[in-house]
Amino acid sequence: MPWGIISVMGHDGIRQLALAALVVTVLAPPGAGAQVSLPTVPKIEVPGLPTLDVPGAATGLASDVATDARRLRIRNLLRLHPRELDRDPAGELIVLGEILAFSPTGESLARLRGAGFTVLRESVLASLVARIVVLSAPAGVSTRRALALVRRADAAGLYDFNHVHLDAGTAGTGIGTAPATTTEPALAAVRAGAPVRIGLIDTGVDSTLAVFARATIHRDGCNGAPVPAPHGTAVASLLVDSFPDATLYAADVFCESPAGGASDRIAAALDWMAREHVAIVNASLVGPRNLMVEAATRLLVARGVLIVAAVGNDGPAALPLFPAAYPGVVGVTAVDAKNKVLPEACRGEQVDFAARGADLAAFGGAGDRVPVRGTSFAAPLVAARLAALLGAPDPAAAAAAVATLSHEAVDLGRKGRDIIYGDGYLAPLVDLAGRK
Repeated sequence: MPWGIISVMGHDGIRQLALAALVVTVLAPPGAGAQVSLPTVPKIEVPGLPTLDVPGAATGLASDVATDARRLRIRNLLRLHPRELDRDPAGELIVLGEILAFSPTGESLARLRGAGFTVLRESVLASLVARIVVLSAPAGVSTRRALALVRRADAAGLYDFNHVHLDAGTAGTGIGTAPATTTEPALAAVRAGAPVRIGLIDTGVDSTLAVFARATIHRDGCNGAPVPAPHGTAVASLLVDSFPDATLYAADVFCESPAGGASDRIAAALDWMAREHVAIVNASLVGPRNLMVEAATRLLVARGVLIVAAVGNDGPAALPLFPAAYPGVVGVTAVDAKNKVLPEACRGEQVDFAARGADLAAFGGAGDRVPVRGTSFAAPLVAARLAALLGAPDPAAAAAAVATLSHEAVDLGRKGRDIIYGDGYLAPLVDLAGRK
């Protein structure tokens, strides 16, 4: 896992730094070179019948079903909100008519205004010493065409669609609520008695539930109004299972709006985490690679913040999803009660650890524990483990915390690190503490 240090240099310096790190790769297709190659499996041959690759067929079916599920969600959102949403050339969800610019110069904006673009809004990422400007495409120009135009007008700039991200799991449709168990040794180092502060980028959290009675929750997004939703509430409840007295910094980037999960909102949430000096940030959401989110992520990671993200549920043959696949982000896959990877879980080099993501219960919107399933709910279990080791942003300490968990992880699958389980399985912190 790469761990670099990025200096704070002001708007122009950060812009040049981000360009140097990102523009080199922008011409390559997202996920290029990261496709998952599955191991060779035995084939069954019956005289007179075609050869049947049974394991491969099963894996392919799981992958197709998982990928189709997210595509169906995208299709339904487009059908429901045709005036707000659109698709990029890869079929990913974007905000209609919006183009994002990362710390553009005044000269660049003047040139784009002359070409018919208008500035809709601006997010000042003060803690990251950057800003994101949201541009509106000229009348009659498609979103795809608009991105091509701004990149042609300012070849040195950093521009992208305003991609929309989705959650990476479902609440209330899991298969059982068996508690996790482990024979794993206790954590090598727990910051006993130290206050725990964890960031959450998700839907809103219902702080009125009894599970959050001892927790302190600071909110960001939705103009300060609470917009609780089952997904964020369930993920947050898994975090406070480990630390009932924790302080949660909950950024709602969805707000029940058609453009919920948009890239500019995620970048703003990352900046808020930097401003609050949060060391661990859980992001149980997925989307395509987006240059704005990537730039903000790189800046935060360089400060020693650990971003823990779900790898997604698009299936074993799917291309990597983000933010889990950004450099320095801790990607988490999901296993069931028998420590078998979920068939819908994504695979690849972005997988760092595995944790329980099925046969698991969390608190939903109704205030009761409900079954949950997906990599969304495995990520907070790993985030809690890291929160026990890292109290403040620090590059060296962050790398040491990840190394500690890599050493403590229970190896699954092939010996050593692999694309299915990463460095191995991490039990919930509540199990290690002996509390059920």
